[in-house]
Amino acid sequence: MAVSANRLELLQIADAVAREKVIDREIVLAAMADAIQKAARSRYGTESNIRADINPKTGEIRLQRLLEVVDKAEDYSTQIPLELARDRNPDAALGDFIADPLPPMDFGRIAAQSAKQVIVQKVREAERDRQFDEFKDRVGEIVNGTVKRVEYGNVIVDLGRGEGIIRRDEMIPRENVRYGDRVRAYVYDVRREQRGPQIFLSRTHPQFMVKLFTMEVPEIYDGIIQVKSVARDPGSRAKIAVISNDSSIDPVGACVGMRGSRVQAVVGELQGEKIDIIPWSQDPATFVVNALQPAEVAKVVLDEDAERIEVVVPDEQLSLAIGRRGQNVRLASQLTGWDIDIMTEAEESERRQKEFNERTNLFMDSLDVDEMVGQVLASEGFAAVEELAYVDLDEISSIDGFDEETAQEIQQRAREFLERLEAEMDEKRKALGVQDELREIDGITAQMMVALGEDGIKSIEDFAGCAADDLVGWTERKNGETKKFEGLFSKFDVSRVEAEQMIVQARLSAGWITQEDLAKGTEEEVIEAEAEQEV
Repeated sequence: MAVSANRLELLQIADAVAREKVIDREIVLAAMADAIQKAARSRYGTESNIRADINPKTGEIRLQRLLEVVDKAEDYSTQIPLELARDRNPDAALGDFIADPLPPMDFGRIAAQSAKQVIVQKVREAERDRQFDEFKDRVGEIVNGTVKRVEYGNVIVDLGRGEGIIRRDEMIPRENVRYGDRVRAYVYDVRREQRGPQIFLSRTHPQFMVKLFTMEVPEIYDGIIQVKSVARDPGSRAKIAVISNDSSIDPVGACVGMRGSRVQAVVGELQGEKIDIIPWSQDPATFVVNALQPAEVAKVVLDEDAERIEVVVPDEQLSLAIGRRGQNVRLASQLTGWDIDIMTEAEESERRQKEFNERTNLFMDSLDVDEMVGQVLASEGFAAVEELAYVDLDEISSIDGFDEETAQEIQQRAREFLERLEAEMDEKRKALGVQDELREIDGITAQMMVALGEDGIKSIEDFAGCAADDLVGWTERKNGETKKFEGLFSKFDVSRVEAEQMIVQARLSAGWITQEDLAKGTEEEVIEAEAEQEV
C-alpha cells in the first residue's frame, strides 16, 4: 500500500468492503485512515501526533503531523516554538496545534501488514456493532438461517445480516444438522461480546414452542387464546397450558386444529416432540389435575404455604401419572408451578390410618382416657390437645355418646395437660438461659422459647434479629421442584404474618424501631400500592 496509490482504486476498495460487510462507507474510510496513521507513526516515530485524512470524493490522502505550540521546544517531533508557529499562522498561541504537512510515503512490508490488520480489526468491530444494533430489539423472535458450520456440537447460523449460535445444550437432543441446512430458532439473548457470536439462539427454549404455536394458531396471534405456561423435555414431550378469552372458542381444539394439522406442524418442527395441550385454570387443584393428563386423579390436597400439592390416584394409574422416568409429573410440576407428590389410594389410606393412630395415642396419653374415647376424638377431626382445651364446649358435648359433664372433664384435662407442659417447658427454657422478657411477646409460648434457646436465641435482641423465614421456614424452587426448609416454629401452628408480628414486637422492645417508624412504613406501603394501581 502507498499513499500515492491509485485514488479511485482506494475508493472502490472501500465501497466493496462496505457492501460485503453491510456497514457504512465512512466507517471503512475511517479504518483506512487509522491504518495509514499507524503506519506513518512507525516511520516518523510512535510519539508523533500524526493525522491522516481521506477525501471521500476524490480518494486523496492528506498526511500531517500536529505540533503543539510552546514557548521553547524540547522535542521537535511533537512541539514547535511560538516564534516559528507565528511564521505559519500569525494568530498562533501557546497550547495551539499547528498542522505540519508530511510528504507522501511508501510503506514497507511490515508497515503495510500492520495497516491491513488495523483495517480488518476496525471493519470487524463496525460489523459487530451493526449486528448488535440490528438484532438487540429482536430478542423473543423466531429467525430463520442457514447452518454455516458446526463446532464441537455448537451450530453457527448465518442469519443473512448477522451470525448467531445455537449452543449444544440449546439444540434438541439427537438432532443432526449439516452445512447448508435451513434452521429455525428462537432469539433468547443478544449481547455485546469481544469475540465470537453475539446473537444467541435456542431450539429448546419454552418460548420457542410458544412462538411456533403463535405462527400456526391465528387465535393466539390475535390474542383470543393465551398461552399461560409451557414445560418442555426437548425432543421428547411437552405440556402447554392455554386459555380462551372468548367462551365460544375451545382453546385446546383451536391449538390442535383440523385433524391435528396445527399441532402437527409444531411437532414436526420440534423433531417429533409429543405435545399435551392443557386447559389452564385459575384454581390450582383443577389446573394440576388437568396438567397430569392423561392420568386420572381421585383427590388433591393443597399446601399453599409450601406450594406443594398432594395428588391421590387409583393404584392402576400410578405409573401413568408419574410417567416414564418421572417425566409426566415433572412436566406437570413445571407447568403449574406446584411441587406435586403422587400417591395411590392405598398409600393414602395407610397414611391416614397412621395419622389416626398417632392422634388417638396423643389423646390417650395427654388426657388419660381409654382407646375408644381417643378414637372418637380423632375421628371427629381434633388433631391437637390445644384444640380441645380452647374449643367451644358445645363442639365436644355434641359428639355422640358425650354429655356436657364428659365434655367439661375432657376440656379440663386438656387444660391441665397444657399447664403441666408449659411449666416443664418453662423450666427447660430457664435452664437454656432464655430471658424472661421474651415471654412478653404476644403469641410466644414456653415451647417456642425452648426451640429458640436450643438454637442459641436467648434475648430480645437475638429474637429481633430473626427473619420470618427463620421462624416458619421457606421454600426454594429449582428445576421444577420445590424444596422446603423447616423453621424454628414449623412444628407449631404459627403463620408467617404472626411470626412477622412477633419480630416487630421484639424490635420495638429492643429499641431498634419506634411506633413512628411503623406508621411511616405503613404510609409508604399505601403510596406504593396506589402507584401500582395507577400503572
